Amino acid sequence: MDPRQIERVRSFNRLVAQRIGALDDSYLSRGRPLGEARVLFEIGRAGGIDLRLLRSRLGLDSGYFSRLLRSLERQGLLEVARKAEDGRARVLRLSARGSEEYESYDRLSDDLARSVLMGLDDARRERLVAAMSEVERLMRASAVAIAQEPADSADAQHCLGEYRAELASRFDGGFDPSNGNNLTVEEMTPPAGYLLLARIDGQPVGCGALKRLSATEGEVKRVWTSPDARGLGVASRLMDGLEQLARDVGFCSVKLDTNRTLVEAQAMYRKRGYREIARYNDNPYAHHWFEKAL
Repeated sequence: MDPRQIERVRSFNRLVAQRIGALDDSYLSRGRPLGEARVLFEIGRAGGIDLRLLRSRLGLDSGYFSRLLRSLERQGLLEVARKAEDGRARVLRLSARGSEEYESYDRLSDDLARSVLMGLDDARRERLVAAMSEVERLMRASAVAIAQEPADSADAQHCLGEYRAELASRFDGGFDPSNGNNLTVEEMTPPAGYLLLARIDGQPVGCGALKRLSATEGEVKRVWTSPDARGLGVASRLMDGLEQLARDVGFCSVKLDTNRTLVEAQAMYRKRGYREIARYNDNPYAHHWFEKAL
């Protein structure tokens, strides 16, 4: 990697940390450090949040995260409750005092944002805001994590369900996976098949499956990206992972099919070197069939 790029990232991080007051003992002059303030803000913004989800979203060490929560509880700002449907899971909510503190932070954060923009004319403000939007988008893209996932996990089933729902809304006449295009959990479980899941900050944002057709041939299935994560290269990362997985298990080629309405998917497959072939299956929703040699 280019050392100049690394230095530019480090310089940017230093500037932002200094400008937002991340180094101060009291963030936004409210008497507590940035870590506690960030936890309060995330809980307040969500109106209550699962403990595990918040820790994953913030990317904090479990020990440090626990210390933050205990401190906020001692200050009377935070309440912890167990989920009725799952006694092991805990939900974090702000107390009345915590909600007041959140609102104060929210107002002060607006003031800090205004101070960043205040010294610029209208044109430069627009440039800065546009640049921030692009940085945020690229930072999210860099946070995409791809890993194998049990096909029967809650996150996997969530993504597969969203995949089916989207196809039902886009295909002419809807989509019924039991109509010749079913893919069972067993077919996505090694050695019969594999499932990859994409996550950003611990949240599932995409999936893709690889089904074994023979000892040397696989089939790519169920490639889907959440609408709010599109444009971040998630589908491409999933395809990279599926193709590498196919090589690792000894496949010499992979096939896939797609519906005529999914023009963006067809464009991606062709860009990745897939060539259109004759029909190889009886999927009633397929109009195009592709193959790629590995």
